[in-house]
Amino acid sequence: METDMSLEYLSFRSNIPCRKIVLDDSEKVWTIYDGGPKTVRSPLICLPPVSGTADTFFQQVLGLGAKGYRVISLSWPVYWSVNEWCEGFRKLLDFLQLDQVHLFGASLGGFLAQKFAEYTHRCPRVLSLILCNSFTDTSVFQYGDSAPFLWMLPSMVLKKMVMGNFGGEKMMESVVADSVDFMVERLESLSQAELASRLTLNCGSSYVHVDKLQQYCITIIDVFDDCAIASPVSEDMYRSYPHASMAHLKNGGNFPYLSRCDEVNLHLQVHLLRFERTRCKAGGSNFSD
Repeated sequence: METDMSLEYLSFRSNIPCRKIVLDDSEKVWTIYDGGPKTVRSPLICLPPVSGTADTFFQQVLGLGAKGYRVISLSWPVYWSVNEWCEGFRKLLDFLQLDQVHLFGASLGGFLAQKFAEYTHRCPRVLSLILCNSFTDTSVFQYGDSAPFLWMLPSMVLKKMVMGNFGGEKMMESVVADSVDFMVERLESLSQAELASRLTLNCGSSYVHVDKLQQYCITIIDVFDDCAIASPVSEDMYRSYPHASMAHLKNGGNFPYLSRCDEVNLHLQVHLLRFERTRCKAGGSNFSD
């Protein structure tokens, strides 16, 4: 059960402290959960979708942390432009004294991971990318014209925009339904400004210059059942990164890192194993510095 009261979630909240990090001014507060050995200098950082919060990837923090990986799951404060977000994330890495990191991003988180790799490509801060149900161009959401006005909409309207993609009216197996319930709870915790700014990042006119990312080690994780990312968007991802490793899940819905956490964690391990004998390792194999 992927609910707030699940044993796994309770274990996560009991064992992994929540940190609030203030950057720039008192309004820019990042929330992070940092699991695994702190001696690891190139951790895996997880970036959530529009509806996600810092605890969205608790199954990855717990599961991979137990295997010796350092995993940081986070949520960000209000940023209204992709460049502003990238600069804020760069400052967070500086604050955490992390020169280079591996990024696992879901949906909007995957898009921002790509944009940050592009933003820092002249002085790389990204070692590799794992992209789950993600995209390279915000135009697929067809909200470009209304994006500049999202900041004016009330929370209820914004939440309905997001929940319309959750597939709530469809029959789904229990673990997928539990993952949707968990993310609805996360969505309900977001303020109007947080949600409006995330939707602005998600829907405002922007795309990834994929030619600048071809040298990166990339794994694409997607599911074959119904989710908010349509097949043409997934196919565009494959074309954009022809050398990427593909990890296909038979099902799992919009949030496979919750509903199919064991499979997703295995794919994350396979991806990170490529760096195990290098200075860029994220941990693993009973990590020893």
